[in-house]
Amino acid sequence: MKLGLHLSQLTWPNGPAALGPDLAAVAKAADQAGFEYLSVMDHFFQIERYGPPEHEMLEAYTTLGYLAGHTERIKLLTIVSGVIYRHPGLLAKAVTTLDVLSGGRALLGIGAGWNEEESRGLGFRFPPMKERFEQLEDALRYIRQMWSDGDAPFTGTHVSAERLLNVPQPLQSPHPPILIGGSGEKKTLRFVAQYGDACNVFPGPDLGHKLAVLKQHCEDVGRNYDDITKTVPLWLDIGENGEKTAELLDRLGELSAQGIQATMGWVPGVPSLELLEKFATDVIPAAAKL
Repeated sequence: MKLGLHLSQLTWPNGPAALGPDLAAVAKAADQAGFEYLSVMDHFFQIERYGPPEHEMLEAYTTLGYLAGHTERIKLLTIVSGVIYRHPGLLAKAVTTLDVLSGGRALLGIGAGWNEEESRGLGFRFPPMKERFEQLEDALRYIRQMWSDGDAPFTGTHVSAERLLNVPQPLQSPHPPILIGGSGEKKTLRFVAQYGDACNVFPGPDLGHKLAVLKQHCEDVGRNYDDITKTVPLWLDIGENGEKTAELLDRLGELSAQGIQATMGWVPGVPSLELLEKFATDVIPAAAKL
């Protein structure tokens, strides 16, 4: 079991003026601790789970580029980019740039998008669900083509392009892994099987059923189910002094037994570097044995 540190809450004690150095310190500590992934949200307003909309929120790809410059090995991604926020050509170029400048450490995290409040607040068009999923499939096809050899035109349901030129290409071959977020059985998990390299599904009581649905979709499209990395979001809470470490490891063991290979989670108490040091000694080595 691999762990990812998800930076979902940036209302930190030292305030916005210190976010740069504080983020750099947290990223370096996570890198050195052995976290496999470092992720940020792709939102413009804070979401209810972590605080009111007025709390701090940074633009995702600017932040990931900054974090790339302060880390050496950890993989970088959003969980996840709403497809409605960026034209797929811009999104492909952003992740390509991140991959090249980080030395091949980028992933594309993408989903259909859901936050109508922030879209309407900032004036982004928020299409009906059917159209958002059509846009998601367009983007997945478009980006995979842009990350392949050649520069042929593209025609989708909602976007067309005359020349998908992308120079330089990403460093990772055949392309940066594509993680698709969401648990929808008819579309999202089918898209994972057809276009994705990883999924991020909610670890609820129906997790086993969701994975079985994904496996069936893989069989339907001739995809090897084992080629897809299965991840879940999870609060990585070990308590202020590590008193909940055993409880977290038990939960990670349960998820591993169901086939989950990585958890992407907020660590309550970050930006405390001492907490991340406890993960380095007490959690990550034990999780790696699961």
